[in-house]
Amino acid sequence: MQTNSRSTSFARVIRATMLALACQLFATETLIARDLAAPSPIPQQQAPGYYHQPIGNLRVTALFDGVLYLPRTQLLGITPAARDALIDRDLLPETANGLQTSVNVFLINDGKRLMMVDTGSAQCFGPGLAQTLPNLRAAGYRPAEVSDIFITHAHPDHLCGLLDAEGNAAYPNATVWLPGEDGAAFPAEGAEDRPGVPQTLRMFFAMQRAAVAPYRAQDRLRLFTAKDALPAGVKAVAVHGHTPGHTAYLFDAIGAKPVLAWGDTLHYRAQFAHPEAHYQYDADANHAVPARQTLLERAAREDWWIAAAHVSFPGLGHVRRESQGYAWLPVEYSPLPTSP
Repeated sequence: MQTNSRSTSFARVIRATMLALACQLFATETLIARDLAAPSPIPQQQAPGYYHQPIGNLRVTALFDGVLYLPRTQLLGITPAARDALIDRDLLPETANGLQTSVNVFLINDGKRLMMVDTGSAQCFGPGLAQTLPNLRAAGYRPAEVSDIFITHAHPDHLCGLLDAEGNAAYPNATVWLPGEDGAAFPAEGAEDRPGVPQTLRMFFAMQRAAVAPYRAQDRLRLFTAKDALPAGVKAVAVHGHTPGHTAYLFDAIGAKPVLAWGDTLHYRAQFAHPEAHYQYDADANHAVPARQTLLERAAREDWWIAAAHVSFPGLGHVRRESQGYAWLPVEYSPLPTSP
C-alpha cells in the first residue's frame, strides 16, 4: 500500500513537471512568434559616409557627399553596343535619371595639416547631396581644422561645398587653391544674361561666383598656374579637357606610394576599359581623352594610390593595366591599425 502511494506521488510530480515545461514552451513559442510577426522598423538611414585609409604617414579620409545620376547616353566615343555591354556587365544601380554616380570628397591629414580635395555639392544640386560637412564631423574632424582646399575644377559638385547652408564660408581657416584657367573663366556679374548663353551655364556662373566670394573677400583664394608652387608635398598634375584647367593633385606619402586625387578624370566605370570614351559635357574632348589616357598609364605604371571623385564610394584604390584598357582595383575595407 505504501509503495503504491509513493508511485502515485511520483507520477503526480512528473505530470506537474511536464505541464510546467509545456506551459513554458508554449510561452516561449508565443514570444518568438510575436517577435517574428512584428520586427523592428526598417532602418531609414545608411551608415555615416566616411572611410579612413592609412597610406604611409598620411591618413586619407573619403567623405560621401551623395549621388548624382548620369544617363548612359552621355558617354560618347564608343559604339552604343560596346557602351551598353560594359555598363550592363557592371550591374550599376540605374534609374530613369541615369546611372548612380558617387560624389566623393577627400581629406588628407599628414599630421601637421588637414587638407581637402574638392568640397561636394552643398545646396547646388538638390536633395540627396550636401552630406560632406556632416560626414566630416562624423569622421572626427571640424571644418575649422582644414588648412588648404584643392579644387580640381570649377563645377558645382566640386566647388559649391565651399559654402555652408547659410551661404557662409564652410571652412573659415582654409586657403582655397583653384586652377587659374578655371578661375579666369569665371564670367563677370551679369554675363549669364547675355543672349545665347545656355540655361545650365547661367546657373553655373552664379554658383561659381558665390562659392568663392567669401574666400576671395578674405584673400584666401589662390588662382594658380603651372609656374606656381603649391604647399609642400603637393604637386599639380594637369588633366585639362573636362574643363580648361582641370587638375589632379599628387600628395607625397612617406613610406608609401603617392596619392593622386584626380577629380573628373573619368565619370563612368566603362572608361577604364575604354579610356577613349568621353563624357558629353567635357569642355574639350580632344584634350580630355589623351589627358585621361596619359594619366591612367602613369598611375598604373607608378602604382599610385587613386582618390577618384566619381567611382563608387569610397573611391580609393589602384589602376591596373589590362590587355584592353585598364581595370579599377578598389580598396579593401580594413580596420585601422591600433596605436602602440
